[in-house]
Amino acid sequence: MHKSIFYSLVLSALCAQCCPDTAQAEKYELVRVLEVAGRQGIATDGRHYFVSGSKSLHIYSKQGELLKSNEDPFVDLEKPANHFGDISVHNGELYAGIEWFEDGRGKDIQIAVYDAESLKFKRAFPWNPESGQVEVSALAVDAASGLVWMTDWVSGNYVYRYRLADGEYAGKLHLRPVPQWQQGIACYRGELFITADDGDADNQEADNLWKAPADATGTSAYVNHELAFDQLRDVGEIEGIDFDEMAGEMLVLSNRGKRIVLGMPKGLYPGYDREISEVYVFRITK
Repeated sequence: MHKSIFYSLVLSALCAQCCPDTAQAEKYELVRVLEVAGRQGIATDGRHYFVSGSKSLHIYSKQGELLKSNEDPFVDLEKPANHFGDISVHNGELYAGIEWFEDGRGKDIQIAVYDAESLKFKRAFPWNPESGQVEVSALAVDAASGLVWMTDWVSGNYVYRYRLADGEYAGKLHLRPVPQWQQGIACYRGELFITADDGDADNQEADNLWKAPADATGTSAYVNHELAFDQLRDVGEIEGIDFDEMAGEMLVLSNRGKRIVLGMPKGLYPGYDREISEVYVFRITK
């Protein structure tokens, strides 16, 4: 065997041992697409799909049948709200990042908790303005660490940690480099998966999925590119994300058809007479 080939094989073996994530990276195979009523978030408890619209909550079967909706979810809140971000489900409860969003800026941010069966409001926790967070585009429950993670679409330098038990602020994690226009977040096997609306739809650019360690105590984490969403039916606005661990699937919500300006839908692209929101289901393989 030639020396250069021998050394290449040795180096490959060493890399596989030292960098198992690289050697056994996940692959994502698109297996089905479901059209849904909401345009913001997606979550699953393994039995149902939960979808958030900007001002609504919905429960779907895994076959795409609409089972229940709450079209007035802000009525019991103490502070005004007009926007859901991405959502998360945990222990029979639906967690949502809520705010008043207007012209690319959020205020009165809070973590709102709904009953996952009835979709009725249960309680809410306010955000800590001193954290520097000025918007909430997504939220994810990290049960293993007892945390709730929140993203900021306006300024994505950090993701923010809150205690799951009582909603108290627990610090922030500096993302390096920073995914642009973060829209969804999910915690899966000790990692944070963040969807970013970083592709220019006007130029037919795909949006992307990014991954960083779900560090419960650290101050910074390095971000890696995980996937380009080039299997979608059309470019548009990527939104929420979640993982169906029992099925071995990744769920991603994406919108197509409407132009988005400062985070707000403004008119339609040619060929569309309405915006279409879809959940893309990917099988995860090695």
